[in-house]
Amino acid sequence: MVEKFKVNAKRVFSNGPKAKIVLFLIVASMLILTIYNMKKTVIVRIDGEEQSILTYAGTVKGALQGSNISLSSKDKVEPGLDTMLNDNEVITVKKAVPVEVTVDGKDQKIETAESNINDMLAAENIQLGDDDKLSVDADTPITEGLKFKIIRVQTKDVVETKTLDFDTIVKNDDNMDKGFTKTVQEGTPGEKEVTVRVSYEDGVEVSRKTVSEKVTKEPTNKIVSEGTRNFIALSRGGDTKLYYQKVMSVKASAYTGGGTTATGTTPRRNPSGISTIAVDPRIVPLGSKVYVEGYGYAIAEDTGGAIKNNKIDIYMNSNRECYSWGVRSVNLYVVAYPGQW
Repeated sequence: MVEKFKVNAKRVFSNGPKAKIVLFLIVASMLILTIYNMKKTVIVRIDGEEQSILTYAGTVKGALQGSNISLSSKDKVEPGLDTMLNDNEVITVKKAVPVEVTVDGKDQKIETAESNINDMLAAENIQLGDDDKLSVDADTPITEGLKFKIIRVQTKDVVETKTLDFDTIVKNDDNMDKGFTKTVQEGTPGEKEVTVRVSYEDGVEVSRKTVSEKVTKEPTNKIVSEGTRNFIALSRGGDTKLYYQKVMSVKASAYTGGGTTATGTTPRRNPSGISTIAVDPRIVPLGSKVYVEGYGYAIAEDTGGAIKNNKIDIYMNSNRECYSWGVRSVNLYVVAYPGQW
C-alpha cells in the first residue's frame, strides 16, 4: 500500500527538494500508522493461567511464537493456529500431559490434551470392543501421570459332553429271603450336550455360564430286587428255614385236659406236626398258623380267660409236660394268617 502511494505521489509532486521532504514525511507517517494498527493486545490462557501479551503478529501461531510460547503436537489451541488475530483476542492453550495405558498386554505412554479418557481413546484411535472394559470410568478426567488399563473381553460358546448318571430302583420281592438282592436290569449312563459360555479377560478365563442343555441319550435305570421274606434257620446248618410274616415276644404257659377249643376243634399236641395253642384273638387272629420257639408249629384255635395281650397257652398231652414247660418267654412267629394257608 505504501509503494502504491509513493507512485501516485510522484505523479502529483515535482522532483524538487521540498517535494521530496514532503513525500518522505507522508510515507513515514503512513508506515507508523500501519505499524500502530498492527499492534494487538492478546490474552493467553495456558492451563487456566492468564498472561497478556503485545503482538504485531497476524495469526494465533505468530503471536504464540513471538512470545516464545512453545507447543507440542498434542497441545490444544483455541482458536486454531491459523486463525487471524483481533485485538483483545483470548487464546486458550491446553498443554498435553503424559498418561500410561496398558492395552493388549503392552504399556503405552501417550501425550494427550483431551478432557477425559473417552475423548483420549477416540483421539488416539484406540478401539474398544462391545464387551471390553476399562479399569477406571470412561469419563475420568485426564491428569498428569494417570494410569489405566483396557481389558479385552472375549466370550465363546463351548459344547461339552457330560454323563447323566442312572438311578438305582429297588423293588421289594416277597419271594426272596430278607437280606438278599438280585439285579434285574443293569443301569447304563446317558449323555447330554451342555453349551457353556466362557468369558476371557486379556486371554485369561474368568467365568463360565451354562446357556443350554440337550439330552442326547437317556440313561437306563438299574433295577434291583430286594428280598423282604422273613425267615429263621431251624437247623444249625441253615438247611431248614422258617418263613414268617410277623414275630412277637410272648409269655407262654401250658394247659391240658382235652375238651373242645373255641373254634370247635379238639386240642392236640403233635411234636412232629401241628399242635394247638390258645391266644388273645386281638393279637393273633384265630386260625393263624404259627411257630412257637421251643414248641413247634401250631394253630391258634383256642382262647382262655387269662390269655390276654401277649400271653399264649400251649397245649400239652399231660400235666407232667405242663409242669415241665412252666411259664416261658419265647418268640412267636406268625407263619400265615387265616385264608393264607
